[in-house]
Amino acid sequence: MKVRKKIISIFILVTIFAFLPFSTFAKELLKEQVDYVSLGDSLAAGQTPYKQIGDGYADYLRDRFEQSNYQVSLMKYGVSGYKTANVINQLMTNEKGIQEAIKQAEVVTLDIGANDLLASLTQIQRDPAQAKYALEGIQNNLYVILDKIGQLNPKANVYVMGYYHPFPHLSEEQQEALTPLLDALNQTIQSVSQAANDTFVPVENVIEKHEKDYIPNPQDIHLAPEGYQAVAKEFWKLIMKQ
Repeated sequence: MKVRKKIISIFILVTIFAFLPFSTFAKELLKEQVDYVSLGDSLAAGQTPYKQIGDGYADYLRDRFEQSNYQVSLMKYGVSGYKTANVINQLMTNEKGIQEAIKQAEVVTLDIGANDLLASLTQIQRDPAQAKYALEGIQNNLYVILDKIGQLNPKANVYVMGYYHPFPHLSEEQQEALTPLLDALNQTIQSVSQAANDTFVPVENVIEKHEKDYIPNPQDIHLAPEGYQAVAKEFWKLIMKQ
């Protein structure tokens, strides 16, 4: 009887130890490797409202992948002040091996165009007709950018961000004058993204809900960490749909 009990006990222990490591290891297994390339301006670079470079939406999006058990390699090519022409130059000259990074990427994110429009803002205020030419330039360059990404890697999932209203601390009158330009910019970005069969990511509404908290410095247009996290969440929602 004692021998039988001992054998049963050993069997139970062996069974437990046979299954426990498997279930433990199963939880630790990563779903898959994700190579992620981030392109764009200061928002892609992670510029803070106080002229520093920190974690931007790309970093928080990487964190979301990792929290879902993906192993992520993030290559950040965003640079503060970049315009559409700068990104074209990056792509065409293969700056810092960007072409190879895109060829290997499963995910590419892009935000670009706001600095083009801001650079033309004085001219547009003097002559509103200039807005049309500024937007056409952004449109044409964005076509080139997305076409080049598609040539380098037709299988990559490309997500193109729209812009939030960057001036919540201005007077209502000033904001009303700028809102049509922002709407036109986002419409331009969305139409080009859709034409390229890429995914447009709107973020204006999510930032607007807490805009003075997310854009805390009245002298600066960049997001606080909570703002970048909110933007990353919008990307993540659309990534999870595909």
